[in-house]
Amino acid sequence: METITLNVPPSVALTDEQFYHLCMANEEWRMELTAEGELIIMPPTGGESGIRNSELNLQVSLWNRQTKLGYVFDSSTIFKLPNGAKRSPDVSWVRRERWEALSIEDRRGFPPLCPDFAIELRSQTDNLPKLQSKMHDYLNNGLRLGWLIDPQTPLVEIYRPNQDVETLYFSEQTPPTLSGETVLPGFLLDLAPLFNL
Repeated sequence: METITLNVPPSVALTDEQFYHLCMANEEWRMELTAEGELIIMPPTGGESGIRNSELNLQVSLWNRQTKLGYVFDSSTIFKLPNGAKRSPDVSWVRRERWEALSIEDRRGFPPLCPDFAIELRSQTDNLPKLQSKMHDYLNNGLRLGWLIDPQTPLVEIYRPNQDVETLYFSEQTPPTLSGETVLPGFLLDLAPLFNL
């Protein structure tokens, strides 16, 4: 199964509530909506991607449990970005004070903010240029640090505000350890478990 992109013309643009109900009525699919009105319908992930996503989420969650600096979200969480896009990173994190400033209603729906940190993990059905565009979308909406991990190449792209994207190529035998820098202080992501499947 492949990702499907549908163009939603402005004359039939989905409201936030309509998009929410569309997602709830089709829970077996992951959906996103770009600021340009593209409805992206993604199939469920395969086994290897599921293991890798779980490992990434586990590592970020364990760090956050110790530091209590914010909140970690999985790939089923959709964020309403400032530009109107509705995106769901594979792993994301929001600083505690930003999350707690939201109303209860905003927390229960699609949170109206961009995560401070996000990871996108390329699966077999993902198009790399589209994932790179998605990372720039996060960056243009307030992301402070982002990692695009592509096990197929393998490479990691590091996204930071007002900086060129840093690309790290590596072999499966020697994956790098990634630093959370000042955004996730003290966090180090060990990529080795992603390649020992």
